[in-house]
Amino acid sequence: MNADTPVNADTPATPDAPPAESFDGLGLPPALLTAMAGLGVEKPFPIQAAALPHALAGRDILGRARTGSGKTLAFGLALLTRTAGRRARPKAPLALVLVPTRELAQQVTDALEPYARALDLRLATAVGGLSINRQTAQLRAGAEVLVATPGRLTDLVSRRDCDLGQVRITVLDEADQMCDLGFLPQVSQLLAQVRPDGQRLLFSATLDRDVDRLVREHLHDPLPVSVDRAAGAVTTMEHHVLNVHGADKFATATEIAARDGRVLMFLDTKAAVDRFTRQLRAGGIRAAALHSGKSQPQRTHTLAQFQEGATNVLVATNVAARGIHIEALDLVVNVDPPADAKEYLHRAGRTARAGESGKVVTLVTAGERREVNRMLSEARIRPTVTQVRSGEAQLTAITGARRPPSGTRPAEGNAAFRGIGTRPGRPAKESRKAAEARKAAEARAAARVRRGR
Repeated sequence: MNADTPVNADTPATPDAPPAESFDGLGLPPALLTAMAGLGVEKPFPIQAAALPHALAGRDILGRARTGSGKTLAFGLALLTRTAGRRARPKAPLALVLVPTRELAQQVTDALEPYARALDLRLATAVGGLSINRQTAQLRAGAEVLVATPGRLTDLVSRRDCDLGQVRITVLDEADQMCDLGFLPQVSQLLAQVRPDGQRLLFSATLDRDVDRLVREHLHDPLPVSVDRAAGAVTTMEHHVLNVHGADKFATATEIAARDGRVLMFLDTKAAVDRFTRQLRAGGIRAAALHSGKSQPQRTHTLAQFQEGATNVLVATNVAARGIHIEALDLVVNVDPPADAKEYLHRAGRTARAGESGKVVTLVTAGERREVNRMLSEARIRPTVTQVRSGEAQLTAITGARRPPSGTRPAEGNAAFRGIGTRPGRPAKESRKAAEARKAAEARAAARVRRGR
């Protein structure tokens, strides 16, 4: 791509291949169409209709679309179709999908597996947190398509367990998050090893400077395809700001967690997630924790339990903000407000997916209001703002909140949750009543120590 050409994914696709109205006229293999029909995939989503004709024709694609819009099949069907009929040598995949997280790698693998099987293509996944020896064995056995995270793939390449020299099609999914997580140097090094005449498909929710650099250095005359505004909200998504008293914040969050139906709740830190989850479970709420401190098998099991309804509440750090697709999730709660507009949009993207409706609720204390207002303005979100307290009918009307099954509530407002949900350097505000309770408890503990207990 010419270094002087501005990157703009809002430019409409060129008319040489108009958007597809159905999958039938795209020239997809019959076996693929049969598999799609069996899975109920009948009509292209907008990003698929816009990108597939060009991707199947071999064009590089610069796609902008929010998560949940169907972009996995937008690149996946093209990648599988253009790889079908070829056989990979051991350690030398023919197509590569790079993703930022283990969860997204598993999601992409699961989405593509039935279609790859229909075309007799072998699929391998390479991510951190799981046995590298097992992944090496998959590659040695031969895999036409490799789904990988940059860190683990770099390790496999350095060990000479993977050769990227035969990769003809490369996909960068969630490119902006890969850059945010510091993967830009590794991604650039990996792209330098694939075939220089190969096809590259890049999908990103935003086009900041690092993504711009990837586009300029590694894509060849890419066709911009955009079906969503860069930061716009989904029309089927409601945004609510609930102004809460600091001492009532976690009582409010607990009542929301006790609602009928599933809810995804975000907090800032791993310690906060673990402690809030324990409190919810102690109150009879089926909750589970998800963060980077968990092993990959634990994370996979937790997500499966939430997907299947064995748990109603998933309490998570930003590890769940991207690359996780949860069917029919209609409520996301920011117990701790996100740090910036991009983080807000990605958290929000876990609901209202594929045209479904959903709500995003952010709990905001008095000291957070100015920062949250600025963040939402940058995200181009105009939320409904409501002052609420735990136990109020208004809270129930917005979120479906109810008292926990056991009837328990956090004692003394936030006293049971002290230390939860505060970013480093941002001290928690403590009510006078909670402070008195804490000091009394400390005095009793000191007395026991003096008595030798």
